[in-house]
Amino acid sequence: MSPWQKYIKKIRKYFSEHPDYNGMVHFITGMGVGILLTYPLVKSHPVRWSIVLLVLALVGHLYPIVVKK
Repeated sequence: MSPWQKYIKKIRKYFSEHPDYNGMVHFITGMGVGILLTYPLVKSHPVRWSIVLLVLALVGHLYPIVVKK
């Protein structure tokens, strides 16, 4: 098993055990993508807001890798 497969398995296991956290991370991801697609509705700094939300989503996906259980 490659290291990437090990990380993906750990992330999937964590998300399956914590459905609220899973929903929050994917909601934030959707908000970031949505702001990028509908930038005229956000008015001020849509790219900045979407980058912030997408970075939060990325950190949310990486968190299960670093958490000790």
